[in-house]
Amino acid sequence: MFAIVETGGKQYKVSEGDIIFVEKLDVAEGETYTFEKVLAVSGAEGFVVGTPTVDCTVTANVVKNGKGKKLHIMRYKSKKNEKKHIGHRQPYTKLQIVSIA
Repeated sequence: MFAIVETGGKQYKVSEGDIIFVEKLDVAEGETYTFEKVLAVSGAEGFVVGTPTVDCTVTANVVKNGKGKKLHIMRYKSKKNEKKHIGHRQPYTKLQIVSIA
């Protein structure tokens, strides 16, 4: 059984027990999060696609809020002696899928 959920402008295919990294959510560690947009579900009744969503709940536990690896961006303009170094760390939320109902 799996479901396709949308959060942070991205879609994820999840099953029970999966661990996913999503865009940062406003939820503390250890709390439960319920996905509001469930786009499709596969189960005993077959594959059900919503128009646009399905009446199904996918719940997950928040394992961790953190930041990803640092990205190094370098801007350079030739013959101008102009260089600029920029770094970025994208925040994320680590979720473990508990149930699809």
